[in-house]
Amino acid sequence: MDASGLDLLCTAVLLLDESLRIRHVNSAAEELLGQSRRQLAGQPAQPWLEGFDSVLKTPLRGHPPWAWLIEIPVHQGGHLDELRQARGREEAQRETLRNLAHEVRNPLAGLRAAAQLLEMELARDDLREYTRVIVAEADRLAGLVARLASSSQPAAAPSIFNVHELCERVLALIHLEFGEQIRLERDYDASVPDMRADRDQLLQALLNVARNGAQALVEGPGRASPVLRLSTRILHQPLLAAGQHRMGLRIAVADNGPGVSEALRDKLFHPLVTGRAQGTGLGLSLAQECLQRQGGLLEFDSVPGKTEFRLLLPLEIA
Repeated sequence: MDASGLDLLCTAVLLLDESLRIRHVNSAAEELLGQSRRQLAGQPAQPWLEGFDSVLKTPLRGHPPWAWLIEIPVHQGGHLDELRQARGREEAQRETLRNLAHEVRNPLAGLRAAAQLLEMELARDDLREYTRVIVAEADRLAGLVARLASSSQPAAAPSIFNVHELCERVLALIHLEFGEQIRLERDYDASVPDMRADRDQLLQALLNVARNGAQALVEGPGRASPVLRLSTRILHQPLLAAGQHRMGLRIAVADNGPGVSEALRDKLFHPLVTGRAQGTGLGLSLAQECLQRQGGLLEFDSVPGKTEFRLLLPLEIA
């Protein structure tokens, strides 16, 4: 048996010896179990198989040092349908909000201008304070409207760049904003090559996700050691919203904050949905849209003490 051919399969495959210890795994198994081949080699297989509803065990006669082949089916068809349906719902919501933004823009500008003219006619400073509040709130809403309207802009021409330099740029911006309140960690896969993509869109998406995690750490219940961690990994045969790709890239942003509440999980990427008192609910929605324009997607897992957002992209090598 040629084990290298197993990497072409979408299902996770483990090759075991007679003592049921792992001797080899394919790429899909690495991704499913979250460990590399080197890390899994020699470990007992049973702990890694717990929790899977469907496991196929096949004896391998005359193929030492492998005695058993374990296959874990990955039910991808339903997952892909769910992704496409969710994408359609989110896009319909964004289109509604863009139309609303265009309708609001002109009367909002008129409201601001009227407040400025009224301020010029008022003699008392205490009365002018009210018009300044109107102007300030109109400016805040105008910024929100501009972000909603600009989200419909198409992706720019792709460029060639190093994704780890982009990650370092994001971490530098997070450090400038949050200082020593958060410890920043890195776990980069040195084998990731330079990639071809819309760099500005990816930078904005990653910055939005990282800032969201940092804000959760700072604004949530106090933690002794708040940590934000960026990691990168190459994906083999990833299934994304637009279909399956030969190679992909995963950028993970993890934090040890309070986690995403149950009430927000199903609608976290919807526009204007937020769990923060000062949030606009646009950061994650726009990040998802930035990735979808490039054939990728944004997903997450969250429990109290560990939240991880994963930016998944096709990896087009430069």
